[in-house]
Amino acid sequence: MKKVFIDGKEGTTGLRIFDRLKDRKDIQLILLSEEDRKNPVCRKQAINESDITILCLPDDIARESVSMVENENTIVIDCSTAHRTESSWIYAFPELYEDFEKVAKQNKRFAVPGCHASGIIALIKPLIDNKLLKKDALLAVTSITGYSGGGKKMIADYEKEEKDNLLNFPRQYAISQNHKHLKEIVSICGLDNTPQFMPIVSGFYSGMQVSIPIFKGFLQNNKSIEDIKDIYKSQYNSNVVYYSEENENGFLSSGILSGKDSMSVSVFGNEDRILLVARYDNLGKGASGAAVECLNYILGVDKVTDLEL
Repeated sequence: MKKVFIDGKEGTTGLRIFDRLKDRKDIQLILLSEEDRKNPVCRKQAINESDITILCLPDDIARESVSMVENENTIVIDCSTAHRTESSWIYAFPELYEDFEKVAKQNKRFAVPGCHASGIIALIKPLIDNKLLKKDALLAVTSITGYSGGGKKMIADYEKEEKDNLLNFPRQYAISQNHKHLKEIVSICGLDNTPQFMPIVSGFYSGMQVSIPIFKGFLQNNKSIEDIKDIYKSQYNSNVVYYSEENENGFLSSGILSGKDSMSVSVFGNEDRILLVARYDNLGKGASGAAVECLNYILGVDKVTDLEL
């Protein structure tokens, strides 16, 4: 039986992962007391006793945890931003690989994608890889997310009885155009230019919708909207990430997959103005669900074990 330690179990992502794993019979969770969980000595011992450690921590503390690893057999799944563009780490988005089962067996360091980045990369990377989209395309991305993505403080701000009236309205953020996910988006997709990125947080708990407009001039070799659809249908044919043409009577709800661990990838528009859309839960395929999916591959069990689809 594999031993699993969640370093940072008390955060939003960590708690969701713990809730999924606590009743599993194929693993043994290593648990620390409230006092010991902040003690570096106790954390280091737990990390090195584990077969798999899942990090749900701020970047600097995640790096600290990795520096504590002395057991050469310990596998690390990092949910922070710290290692997503490190060449020695596997970017843990299984549906982007031909054989992630093989990748999971041969590696020990896995970086879980960022929530916004998951949708953007799911939409853009297959088009770059298949030479449909120009690497130097100038892209603009709008992403709408539930407030749970902001962590405990933002959740508390949105859920207190007498909250700021401005929280009743969608709020754009990262207006400096320096969002932390941009680095991994550029790196993983192989883009020449950093996209313009407009993330918006709204007053619902969880859910996410990423939208990217593509003009025909960005496509290569006279490719069309139907070629994009064909690539997605081929790339995404599982029950975790899938291609869909569904909408809600001409509308697209950001909450359609709230509480789920799957992702819907879609193409709308026409030959001149194409709209790429990914919908999922920012805490599901965008965080804890993605980490559990990666864990399942490492353990060699059904990839959807403990996932809500």
